[in-house]
Amino acid sequence: MQAKGINISVMGRDFSVACPPEEQEDLMDAARYLDKNMKEIKKTGKIIGAERCAIMAALNITNDLLQLRRATAGQEQVQERLESLQERIDDVLRETENL
Repeated sequence: MQAKGINISVMGRDFSVACPPEEQEDLMDAARYLDKNMKEIKKTGKIIGAERCAIMAALNITNDLLQLRRATAGQEQVQERLESLQERIDDVLRETENL
């Protein structure tokens, strides 16, 4: 599908961003999340200027992402192992049914 421009607002500034229609809602959510983070940083009064707020928000969001990645590391391997064990259990049950 063709990317269309959508308007987002961050810290009172409007931006037009090209985005495929199927990703527009996610982009809007991301813009709202960023806007909220930047406003919270600005409220502390410790950071002055939109650019500095944006950098601090980016650092906070990146830190959250990296923590989440570390917390969920290995879950895919655990899921694969569980599925493998489930298949083995199913195979044994089928074999015992045929006895």
